[in-house]
Amino acid sequence: MTNTITASAVSSVDESFLAAVGDGDEYAAVEIVHGLLDAGTPAQRVMVDLIGRTQLRVGELWAANEWSVAREHAATATSERALAAVAARTTVRPHRGRITVACVDGEWHALPVRILAEMLRMDGWRVDFLGASVPGPHLVTHLHQTGPDAVALSCMIATRLPRAHAAVTACRSAGVPVIAGGRGFGPGGRYAQHIGADAWAANAEEAVSRLARNWPPPSRDPQLTAFLGDEEYTYVVRSRPSLITTSMDRLASAYPAVRDYDERQREATAEDMGHVVDFLSASLYVSETQIFTDFVDWTAAVLLARKVPAVAFRAGLDLVRDQLTDFHTARAILDAGIARLSNPR
Repeated sequence: MTNTITASAVSSVDESFLAAVGDGDEYAAVEIVHGLLDAGTPAQRVMVDLIGRTQLRVGELWAANEWSVAREHAATATSERALAAVAARTTVRPHRGRITVACVDGEWHALPVRILAEMLRMDGWRVDFLGASVPGPHLVTHLHQTGPDAVALSCMIATRLPRAHAAVTACRSAGVPVIAGGRGFGPGGRYAQHIGADAWAANAEEAVSRLARNWPPPSRDPQLTAFLGDEEYTYVVRSRPSLITTSMDRLASAYPAVRDYDERQREATAEDMGHVVDFLSASLYVSETQIFTDFVDWTAAVLLARKVPAVAFRAGLDLVRDQLTDFHTARAILDAGIARLSNPR
């Protein structure tokens, strides 16, 4: 009965909280979370079911081109303020151990992992929250200085997998086991296993539960594939600038409408071309074509919401493919992405 009341209480303020963060109204957002806490809603439910779920909706509204990047950023900042208000109401003396919580280098989506940090504090951990985009050497220095029992590492975008791999390897070399989380580690966290993480959790609650029992996990050897950092991956990474520049130079011939683009549109197109190369690189790194096809599915939807036709995206993929004549795996991955544009889900 309590869970039903709690779920109902959170659900009843969903739209009000979304409106508050959408307006950047931190006072209204904080008032909403205080109201839920005063009514007896557990802090964990406020963080996960209200703040976390609202942040997912914020991302969906940006993807659908209903919210601008600036509004999305303002909403995230407001959600962080609300999360801080929840955290300020909950104090638990550490009794489990010490844990470092961080985003991998280049990963800037810090709110989900900050929710994890606060939930771990409430579960009795002493938490060092390092925030977004933590360079590997700085992370390792911190581990040597503090000697934590675990590292919780977040990766939301698969293009960060090579850096996540470096961080996991460094943490394990320092004798600290790693629990990984975030969409960047793939369905069921299978890429986390590829790069040697000791454990993976689908969400903050699962991570808290996993860390509370049988930690650290038994030591095991990373189940690395033969493709981590192979020749094709190395070539694509090193050739990234020329792949993008050449594709942009040839785009007008392949897709004449680009000649009418203004400077902002051309910059956005070059950025999208960079994403194509980066997701191709990530797919090559762990030999997982799905990384690239998922990227194609998502990007096609985002571009369509911005009235960019699939033929324009297809032209960009073709132009990158044409430059990789001798790289059969990379071309096969691009072919799989191109096929998704022809036969969308």
